[in-house]
Amino acid sequence: MKILENVIANKNLAFTDASTGTTIPVGTLYRSLGLNPVEKGLLFLYNDNQLPSIEVLLNFYGTAHTIALLGQKLHEEFKERIEAEYRPKYIFDPQREAIEGYTLKAFSDNTRIFAKDDYKAEIIIHPDIKILLSTSGTTGVPKLVKLSDESLYQNALSILQYMPIQETDVVPLNVPVNFVYGFSIFTTNCMRAGRIVCTDKDIMQKAFWDEMEEYGYSTLGGVPFLYENLNRIGFFRKDSPSLRYFTHTGGVINAELRKTIFSYCHEFKKEFFAQYGQTEAGGRMAYLTTEGLLEGETSIGTPVHNGDFRIDPETDELLFSHVSIFGGYANTLEDLATYEQPSVLHTGDTARKGENGIYYITGRIKRIMKLFGIRLNLDEVEFILKNEMQGNTFVCLNANDKKIVVLYDNPEIDPQIITETIKNKLRINPQYVRVELIETFPLSQNGKINYPLLQKLQHENI
Repeated sequence: MKILENVIANKNLAFTDASTGTTIPVGTLYRSLGLNPVEKGLLFLYNDNQLPSIEVLLNFYGTAHTIALLGQKLHEEFKERIEAEYRPKYIFDPQREAIEGYTLKAFSDNTRIFAKDDYKAEIIIHPDIKILLSTSGTTGVPKLVKLSDESLYQNALSILQYMPIQETDVVPLNVPVNFVYGFSIFTTNCMRAGRIVCTDKDIMQKAFWDEMEEYGYSTLGGVPFLYENLNRIGFFRKDSPSLRYFTHTGGVINAELRKTIFSYCHEFKKEFFAQYGQTEAGGRMAYLTTEGLLEGETSIGTPVHNGDFRIDPETDELLFSHVSIFGGYANTLEDLATYEQPSVLHTGDTARKGENGIYYITGRIKRIMKLFGIRLNLDEVEFILKNEMQGNTFVCLNANDKKIVVLYDNPEIDPQIITETIKNKLRINPQYVRVELIETFPLSQNGKINYPLLQKLQHENI
């Protein structure tokens, strides 16, 4: 297990429970459960980024088990549905006191895991499948991405080529580890940093900032929504001395906010890495440094080390090549018997390459609508609105190719300004625009705005 070998080799690494201050060296934590290293099976790990979840992850990673990393806050009905499909050997879920067909067993003084009664392996799980990550939200049985230790390790090495991690760094797990971005933050920092702080707090909670002051965080990571919220609370107006650099992925940060972040980084001598990635690539595919923030707002930078982009000449789809590409999807238990790694990943994003060698995302293939025959990129509409009304969040949806639906969450905005902006910038008659105030944007398990849920609600309201 290359990732675990490199984590263990980082002798200075320790893990801290943010709420109690309990700190455990990596050499103690990774073997604390006394597991049999050759035992095989499937573990469902419902993660909350706290120390017990991380302990279970590290211990099982060092065995022959396959680990499905899922969010602990998933609805119980969803958990039951996916467990009925995959029938895992072990389930780690502190939120439940009992699971039908499982017995709760103590693996240490503090760690209890559900073990399946009378377990029999129904299939032989392909030995290359180390981690399973979900690609969907909280309904239905999700499609799981099959990732190997080798692909995850190679992606981590590519990230470490540009990420300025130091052995003295203190890194909070403020991005869920069951999200590929959070997992890559976890692995890369475990390989190089000094301390991992296990926390379930987010930046909108005072407790998070109390923990940052107490432990002296070196870095923060998040999706665009996080940085929009940081801007709203005035974070970029003053220095946070312990922070050296920031990372981002999960969508485009609008141009005005990029300028704000750029100015902040220059004034207070920070670094910012805007990144582009997908679960199917094992993490991150491209990155921009701080200077790159002044490129066009849809820029994603250049491929990570050993990665390669090309653009399909017929569809403009961005294609990615790297040894970190996944080994296929799993929809059923039987799908875990195979691992087939494609040479090229179809990203589903349309893109162009600039003369400067930097790549720019022009939209999602599925985010294109035709409004009375006019091809319209909903991502571009969002960019325009965010730039015109700085610091605000907007979501644009397709109402059966008949109207654009614009959702916003700031009650101080005059909806008339939204329709006028779309009219002036895109020459679209306001009668084809529906503007709605939403109390809060629902987020998916990985912290992004939950577009599929919002789209579904719109269809139900038509």
